[in-house]
Amino acid sequence: MIRRSGDRVFYTSTGAFALVLVLIVGAIAVVLFRESELSIRAFGLRFWETSTWDPVAGNFGAFPFIWGTLYSSFLALLIATPVALGIAIFLSELSPSWLRTPLTFLTELLAAIPSIVYGLWGIFVLVPRIRDLQLALPEWVTTMPFFSGPPVGVSLLTAAVVLAIMIIPFTSSVAREVLRAVPLSQREGAYALGSTRWEATKAALFYARTGIIGAILLGLGRAIGETMAVTMVIGNRPVALWSVFEPHSTMASVIANEFTEADSDLYLSSLVEVGLVLFTITLVINFASRLLIWRMTRQRAPRVARPRVPAESAAV
Repeated sequence: MIRRSGDRVFYTSTGAFALVLVLIVGAIAVVLFRESELSIRAFGLRFWETSTWDPVAGNFGAFPFIWGTLYSSFLALLIATPVALGIAIFLSELSPSWLRTPLTFLTELLAAIPSIVYGLWGIFVLVPRIRDLQLALPEWVTTMPFFSGPPVGVSLLTAAVVLAIMIIPFTSSVAREVLRAVPLSQREGAYALGSTRWEATKAALFYARTGIIGAILLGLGRAIGETMAVTMVIGNRPVALWSVFEPHSTMASVIANEFTEADSDLYLSSLVEVGLVLFTITLVINFASRLLIWRMTRQRAPRVARPRVPAESAAV
């Protein structure tokens, strides 16, 4: 087939548009690496492993911020996933038609609320509730490593709850669209076999499991990169502790808090390297998620058996 000149132009231009995304990601990586080169030469891999963050002494280690980012994000994911999947299942499988549209609108409206508004709500509403919850716990519970700490309210748990509320709309919206994309024949086949409504829903969930995992990972990506709401309620303390009631800090929050205060080249370079670490972790998580989805899709793909040729036909 001979391509016309217009087809070649269209093919080349659309390919160039797709290449722009790769170039942008590469440019971001190059700039972050160049600006953090001073810190990389000074600390090496110790920057990822040490917990000291002392701008006065010029000694920097990003492990507390890596710990706080991953800990708060996975805790938020643990809280948000059941709620988001419940919303998606109800809207796609169980909700009456007259209720589905307004509930969908309200769910998507949560995603449009600015993160700083979530932070203000967390300060005035959630922080006092978390403090009261900690004070109401029995003394033997507060001595456990996961629940120790001062009853101040600003803590990793507060940030995780705010993050969970923020990622619920994203996860539920994508999961709802994935469930709506399940072929009707899957549900009809389940009903034909005598399944109940819940069993037919489980069949749809199993069919859409790959897309649901993608929706959950989308929420994780949003939680890892969140800045303002987390900065306002997490306490901004550079420690790596197990307690959910202790103030912590994240990579995004330390950059937001201290970038304008960096009064030396090494200090500024260390903050940029924190951004480089955040960028690297995001890429690794997305690559791992795509690899997981690819493996699940490959395992789910049916194997087509090769037809056996009769001996008489082979002889001919």
